Amino acid sequence: MRPRFAVRLLLLAAFAALLWLVLSQIQYHWDWNAVWSYRDIFLRGLVMTVAISLGAIVLGFSLGLGAGLASVSDSLFLTELSALYVGAFRGTPLLVQILILYFCVGVVLRVDSPYLIGTMALGLFSGAYISEMVRAGVESVDKGQWESALATGLTHRQTLFYVILPQAARRIVPPVTGQFVSCIKDSSLLSVISVRELTKAAEVVNATTYKTFEAYLPLALLYLLLTWPLSYLTRRLEKGIRNGTHYTPR
Repeated sequence: MRPRFAVRLLLLAAFAALLWLVLSQIQYHWDWNAVWSYRDIFLRGLVMTVAISLGAIVLGFSLGLGAGLASVSDSLFLTELSALYVGAFRGTPLLVQILILYFCVGVVLRVDSPYLIGTMALGLFSGAYISEMVRAGVESVDKGQWESALATGLTHRQTLFYVILPQAARRIVPPVTGQFVSCIKDSSLLSVISVRELTKAAEVVNATTYKTFEAYLPLALLYLLLTWPLSYLTRRLEKGIRNGTHYTPR
């Protein structure tokens, strides 16, 4: 662990030195005090980003799990409904979905809250990808497990929930956690509908102070602080699964 930590510190120091070298060549008057006076805007943007991301993660995981299980069910209606949902939301850009939900669907349903629309957009988009992860995880389990469980008298649903899903879960968790990281980063697109999250906060500070570097460099750092713990957790989960033993149903 120590050699790896030393290498990481060395790489981080090299990157910091390279960044300083590049920025020092720019004829630019740095003024962090101008941006520091607007720190409350960044703080409120950070809180809003966390709140929307958590809501979208919960919604996306619920929709993804439901759609993923529906795609491997023995119901033709549920299978086709899941395929339609996944195809629609994976086949179109997230930015387009946000605009359609806010300016079209929101108007029809008389929902004028950009925060609610933004959370729904992120949740629906993430759910489509999580659905495919669930489906792939279930289908990765050996077919012999299905046949053995069905031969003992279990129904398709009982086999799915009690035999297949516990085995698939170990393979599903790491990519799903990675999708949560993407969800946090994708929240930056909500600035187009005036959601006061981190990116919108940086835009406001930049427009007010005309200090572009001082406004956007903290933005990148704050996103790193939000996503790095989840990224680290994803790597640990993947390592644990590689080193772990396969699940054997009793």
